[in-house]
Amino acid sequence: MPDSFFASAKTRKRKRSVSTVEGGRGVKKVLRKSKASPQDAKLTNASTRRGVRKAADEELNSDRTDSEGGGVDDIDLRAEIEPETSGDEDEQETPAEKRLRLAKLYLESVKDGLAEGEFDAAEIDRELISERLRQDVLEHSGKVHLFVADFYDLTSTSTLRCRGHRFSVTSAVASDDVRYLFTSGKEGTINKWSLQTGKKMATFYKQRVAKGKEKALPQDIQGHTDEILSLAISSDGRYLASGSKDRRVGVWDVEKEEWVKGFGGHKDSVSSVAFRKGTQQLYTGSFDRTVKLFDLSVMGYVETLFGHQDTIHSLDALRGETAVTAGARDRTIRFWKIADESQLVFRGGGKSAIRELLEGGAFEGHEDEEHVNGVDVDGQKSNKGKEKMKESRYAEGSIECVAMIDETTFVSGGDTGSICLWNTQKKKPVYTQTLCHGFHEVQSSTEGLVRTPRWITAVASLRYSDMFTSGSWDGAVRLWKLDQKLRSFSLVGSIPAPGVCNSLQLLVLPKGALENASWREKEQRPLTKSPVQPALLVVGLGQEHRLGRWLSVKEGVTNATTVHIIYPRT
Repeated sequence: MPDSFFASAKTRKRKRSVSTVEGGRGVKKVLRKSKASPQDAKLTNASTRRGVRKAADEELNSDRTDSEGGGVDDIDLRAEIEPETSGDEDEQETPAEKRLRLAKLYLESVKDGLAEGEFDAAEIDRELISERLRQDVLEHSGKVHLFVADFYDLTSTSTLRCRGHRFSVTSAVASDDVRYLFTSGKEGTINKWSLQTGKKMATFYKQRVAKGKEKALPQDIQGHTDEILSLAISSDGRYLASGSKDRRVGVWDVEKEEWVKGFGGHKDSVSSVAFRKGTQQLYTGSFDRTVKLFDLSVMGYVETLFGHQDTIHSLDALRGETAVTAGARDRTIRFWKIADESQLVFRGGGKSAIRELLEGGAFEGHEDEEHVNGVDVDGQKSNKGKEKMKESRYAEGSIECVAMIDETTFVSGGDTGSICLWNTQKKKPVYTQTLCHGFHEVQSSTEGLVRTPRWITAVASLRYSDMFTSGSWDGAVRLWKLDQKLRSFSLVGSIPAPGVCNSLQLLVLPKGALENASWREKEQRPLTKSPVQPALLVVGLGQEHRLGRWLSVKEGVTNATTVHIIYPRT
């Protein structure tokens, strides 16, 4: 007998093609040949028994149902269910369908977030939604997209002065929602202020350390035991981070106003702390020349970054997994790529005469036909040449501060009073502005009048915009504007700030924030709308520098924090 496997396709097809109208035996024969599932078999047997018992008219109804398109097994039950609007994924969903579904959900969330009744549907669809999408794309691109420096009027400001520290203010930061302000002082305390009323809400005091047998362990101390040098607030406003001379990084709960945890690991003072924007990842820089990364979502330590040859004085970070640090007297700025575990080194500072000669820098001034060695072609002395020689005479010995403008551009300030603009694509500064805050004059009994440039003590930028600010001890905070191509910058104006500027912060006010603040003067509130929101400038001032006592400015100076609202032109 031949095997059924080798039977022809025609024969197999003829054996299976049995009409279901012939009766119960034919149906059973089809079931045996097709190897149907048990559930289908039960349904078919039940229908067969009903067909035997019932009359011929019921068989006619079954024939009509079959001719119209099948029975119960052929119905697509999923067609009756409406498509879900949640963000859950479907197993049969293609990548293109997933992108379309997520885009629809995003547009719905944008519409829900907009104010109802203010705009019609056409205006929302054409202007507001498209602007919101463009803004989100630009923020995640990591490039400068806010060109707002020309819109602000520095002569129209509202000022709040917060005085609550016995010694110099070392750091001052405001939360992103502009509800709270935190300030720290050399006496080791942290003050919490309400920006709506301008009043102090709480104080975190310096902890006393017991000596001898009753000495407590570092993890048991609920606070800092020495001067606090730096503060930072997470983007969601939940945690406040503090760096201190006691070599610990403190984490505080903003709403509960209590100590959460203290991180050790640094072998020297923690000079700078900064949160990664939009996350709870914390970067810390220390005098032990290392950068540490912590994750506050799990309250754990992540890793340590090595590379600097001297103390780290400043640190900054934005949305990407990168950070930038200033290495003080090693005269380097290091751009850390956390994910790649690599770093870019940018060397600042003045050059020696031998290096300038080898690189051709000593002959830069000889190409100018009008000024040669500070003398005109006609033989007359040139003041321009003298000024240039004086400026080049000051060699940068330390890079004190750094601030990121976008993910690839940052600015730094040094002890020669120069501000440098950097880009990750070039090892040398793109642009350098010398003597940004003038000279500091000291009368000497032997040397006479000694003039030295005031070094840059603090810099801060308006994130992803063309505006940044710098501070020293000349009595004013200066605001600068970047050009469209990010190749240079120029002075916009200044705001009075008596004392040594130890801390700067610049951010955009959210819509409706501080409109009813008690310290905001009504006559200075803009009556007409402007394309940009007002900016908030936070300045921490003191009589001494935050890292030491080698500089003292006491005449007309108080240890305080000033908060300025800079209004746009109307």
